[in-house]
Amino acid sequence: MAALAEELDSTREEIRCIARELRPEALDDLGLVNALIALSSRLARQSGIPIERKLASDLPPLSEELELVIYRIAQEAMTNVLRHSEATRCELALEMSNGQIALTVADNSRGISDPPGDETIGIEGMRERALLVDGILGIDSAPGSGTTVRLEAPVRVA
Repeated sequence: MAALAEELDSTREEIRCIARELRPEALDDLGLVNALIALSSRLARQSGIPIERKLASDLPPLSEELELVIYRIAQEAMTNVLRHSEATRCELALEMSNGQIALTVADNSRGISDPPGDETIGIEGMRERALLVDGILGIDSAPGSGTTVRLEAPVRVA
């Protein structure tokens, strides 16, 4: 059992290293909030689906790893909305409360039609990224009632 735990820790560290290498330049050049604005603007232009933004401007300094996880989960969730959902609107929100940061991507889609437990690679990837920062990823969806993807993670001062 100890060997398995050690292997898991080693694998997580390898994933962290790979994730750091895949950091988008926009995060370093613009900062998290402006990178999310640029990303959502680009995706809205490409798809024609308006993306309403509610992004906190008074965030504390975040670790590079947490910024990357937030950005990549937002990217995957919004891309899923644009590719699969048949939504006509989307909302991107980022807020801080009680030492937690919360990212929410919500839409008015047809909902996720896959049976529970039959998650796509994209959803699995978002869940794995959330674990890297001790976060929790929740997905709320029902046929015809839209989908909400929410990441909640503790903030550790960078």
